[in-house]
Amino acid sequence: MAEKPWSGRFSEKTDKLVEKFTSSIDVDKRLYEHDIDGSIAHCRMLARSSVISEAEASVLSNGLAMIKDEIKNKEFVFDDSLEDIHMHVENRLTAIAPKAAQKLHTARSRNDQVALDVRMYLREEVYKILSKLSLLKKAVTGMAREHMGVIMPGYTHLQRAQPVLFSHHMLAYYEMFKRDSERFIDCLKRIDVLVLGSAALAGTTYPIDRFHTAKLLDFDSVSENSMDSVSDRDFVMEFIAAASICMVHFSRFSEELVLWSSSEFDFIVLPDAFATGSSIMPQKKNPDVPEIVRGKTGRVFGNLIAVLTLMKALPLAYNRDMQEDKEPLFDTVDTLKFCIDIYIRMLPKISINKKNMRNAASKGFLDATDFADYLVAQGMAFREAHNCAGKAVAYAIGKDRELKELSLSELKIFSSLVKKDVFDFLVLERMIDRRKSYGSTGTENVLNALQKAEKEINSEDVVKKKK
Repeated sequence: MAEKPWSGRFSEKTDKLVEKFTSSIDVDKRLYEHDIDGSIAHCRMLARSSVISEAEASVLSNGLAMIKDEIKNKEFVFDDSLEDIHMHVENRLTAIAPKAAQKLHTARSRNDQVALDVRMYLREEVYKILSKLSLLKKAVTGMAREHMGVIMPGYTHLQRAQPVLFSHHMLAYYEMFKRDSERFIDCLKRIDVLVLGSAALAGTTYPIDRFHTAKLLDFDSVSENSMDSVSDRDFVMEFIAAASICMVHFSRFSEELVLWSSSEFDFIVLPDAFATGSSIMPQKKNPDVPEIVRGKTGRVFGNLIAVLTLMKALPLAYNRDMQEDKEPLFDTVDTLKFCIDIYIRMLPKISINKKNMRNAASKGFLDATDFADYLVAQGMAFREAHNCAGKAVAYAIGKDRELKELSLSELKIFSSLVKKDVFDFLVLERMIDRRKSYGSTGTENVLNALQKAEKEINSEDVVKKKK
């Protein structure tokens, strides 16, 4: 077994239990490509800066490429005694090119190396997430386009409130996921920063060119302070915070799908391929997919709290506590991508019960506000009209009828301003189309919003791939 890179200072070998306790290779081995790509760029920069020779850089680059292939082909042996992916790569490189390998770590530390790896990994994953969110937004707008004209109840406090277009409801989720995309794009500004060359905490005495390394690794900027560079995990917290908000949106969507698929609502039918049954009740069809997505929201929240707690009160600069940032980060990335993927597959296969939605929108006095608006249009002040409409609703409840089922003479009890045309005013489609304010549920508004959303999705450029 190779000696530890710090063995010169110590008189005892590391205890085997300590090796197991401090090892992170089971977690951070997924960073191997980024670690190796970063090392290749580092050795090329060292050669360009005349810290090592071009020949040595070539030997190192070839050896690192060989190691990448070995890991990719599952020919590489991992060992707790080597702690992390950085030491594994360096140990294997030493076996391939003993003399040159000893120079690879010049002008860097594992502190800036791991920060580099995590940034490269997360940058790549954010682009993948953005691409997936684009597909998700297409699925959402696809449902809105397919079911344009379907009327359903809009809710507040989970009580029927006013009629809305189903498409308008779906486009509310488009707006949520659009904001999620914007947050992830903004995260990239803090992620896409080169920290390599900060070394352990104070920088290096070697004449390195960090801006050349940034160019080789396609980073947009270079970090300004070496101490901050190795100890900064703001970008991890920010990403998981953005992911947590995205999962809130998934949780809200999931809750509605669970409710809508119940017998009590019966607004939708989930595809059989995305539901499960009961081990004891033969009739059951359970909305397990949205329920599990809803449940995974707490998992991502927990990851955010874990990293926030991890970083709380850590003194500058690097501390070994920060090794614990990867599990919550990796789990958040995996969880979010999985939830997006399964919704992309499931949403287009959901059946909409248009008749049930319309029937629900026709009951429960969802036309009460429009009745008040009718009175306002006749010259009554809104607060007075609101009071009249409320009394009319109370009267209708007592008669076990809807407002529109009352006779003209009955409605006139509450105001002499009521005329025969009030019944035209209370037709569902007309109530929808009278919503003219920008962003409202009026058919023309929703069609315009849908067209705008589709145009935004088609113009998105989220397939950028970093070198």
